[in-house]
Amino acid sequence: MAPKSLVEAKAIFQENKKVANKMLNVQTVMCVPYIYLSELKKIATGQRCSLGAQDVSFEKEEAHTGEISASQLKGVGVQYVIVGHSERRAAGESNEVVSKKVLVAINSGLTVVLCVGEKKRDENGECTKYVKTQLLESLAGVTKKNMENLIVAYEPVWAIGENAEREANPEDVLEMSIFIRKVLADAFDKKISENLPVLYGGSTNQKNAEGFFTEGKVNGLLVGRASLKPAIFTKIINIANEA
Repeated sequence: MAPKSLVEAKAIFQENKKVANKMLNVQTVMCVPYIYLSELKKIATGQRCSLGAQDVSFEKEEAHTGEISASQLKGVGVQYVIVGHSERRAAGESNEVVSKKVLVAINSGLTVVLCVGEKKRDENGECTKYVKTQLLESLAGVTKKNMENLIVAYEPVWAIGENAEREANPEDVLEMSIFIRKVLADAFDKKISENLPVLYGGSTNQKNAEGFFTEGKVNGLLVGRASLKPAIFTKIINIANEA
């Protein structure tokens, strides 16, 4: 629920867009609160900076008070949507619900950023089993063709926010991104797995971004609080472009 006002949202968007539109190697997607989408679409010019939403309903029909449908998002010019964010999952969203959202969003022509990630990091492999279950259940019903409109973001809950156990390092991220690709290769196809973008999201900033690209080998970042600070976020965009 940030920023607090449309004026602030426009200012942040404009500053980020100025830098994003100059990049040759990076696609920047800003996923903003629903209430700002229509106004920000008016100033979302250029091919390198796109609009996304932070969530979507799996319902297609009317009479679902408070929900926003995939067709409504598509109708105002949204191209991307985050599904299964850790905060949504913490609020009770199940893998079954996530899978319904994924299917509806993809079938509506949106590109889905599917978030997965374990709550705890352990030594005996339970965390990989947890992520595998999240992936497969969240992609239930998705076909090989659908995978063209999918991005996976690895979002370890234990490395996020004030209660983080510690920061994730590039080695942690590399290990899990390789595992994610293996699960997808087994479930769908090796070529699909190799081509699918895998992002990292977990308290990323201008200081640790480069390591996640060069050593963690991710294709991009799912940036949280830092995206609200153009002075920091634009540095991250530049780092991504160089990487």
